[in-house]
Amino acid sequence: MLVVPERLIAGLMGPDEAFAAVAEVFRQTAGGAARNFPVVREALGGGRQYGFKSGLGPDALGVKAGGYFPGNAARGITNHQSVVTLFDPQTGRPEAMIGGNLLTALRTAAAAAVSIKTLARPEARVLGILGAGHQAAFQLRAAARVRSFERVIGWNRTPARLAGLAAVAAELGLPFEAVPPERLREAEVIVTVTSSTTWTLGIEHVAPGTHLACMGTDTIGKQEVEPRLVAHTRVFTDEVAQAATLGEAQHAVAQGLLDPARITPLGAVLAGDAPGRESADQITLYDGTGIGLQDIAVAARVLSLARDRGLAIPVEI
Repeated sequence: MLVVPERLIAGLMGPDEAFAAVAEVFRQTAGGAARNFPVVREALGGGRQYGFKSGLGPDALGVKAGGYFPGNAARGITNHQSVVTLFDPQTGRPEAMIGGNLLTALRTAAAAAVSIKTLARPEARVLGILGAGHQAAFQLRAAARVRSFERVIGWNRTPARLAGLAAVAAELGLPFEAVPPERLREAEVIVTVTSSTTWTLGIEHVAPGTHLACMGTDTIGKQEVEPRLVAHTRVFTDEVAQAATLGEAQHAVAQGLLDPARITPLGAVLAGDAPGRESADQITLYDGTGIGLQDIAVAARVLSLARDRGLAIPVEI
């Protein structure tokens, strides 16, 4: 078995590699070449979440184990902690264990970027970010790679934390402004990336033609967007069953405002089997629940690169 520790991931996987791997997963799932297994997710108390996401692709079988531990920031480590284990899909033998923290951030941002490239209006120039935690910087960098934004606006429940996001925008040469939620209506693309259980982004906060990439809701009870707004949009997702039960769409579905049959797999759009944006005024929403196959795909790519460079560490188990 091989190990690729967390400390090596940054030197092996970048945003372009993550984008390519995640885009291919969308296509594979839409075509039936890959499938996700049911998510196991448990609340541990104190805001802690722990679970497993797994799946089988054409050449990879694996599972990501980990979760969200909100007290970690005070300990000097990231709140999201995880590891990806890959298995030989023919024999079931463990092949590799790979640090999953940076990979999770990269694949989450890559999925949002794929949705922006596919669904946002080409002329979109103002990016809105709802949330300023660890993941927000990855989202900003990834979004800026697929659209020529001219400015960034952002909101966070703790305004002081927006300073970090402003610094990333400056690094990208983009002006940044902290705004109240109602001014997010100025944005043509909005990425939501909080761990909230009550919605912040309402129907009056979003202008016609906006694309929303909702990346924070991946557990029953989480919520970033008003259900009326979700129902008012054309909804796309990575996994329809997950979106309807634990993604941003869960609340609109539960309230009878959204039929799960109206949710379109983003992979079907990439494969040419379903339409994407249908008009300039249509509001599109990508419900990014996070699927195991995305983690497996980026981990498999890291393993290949680590093998090529002699960096994978062999261990006996």
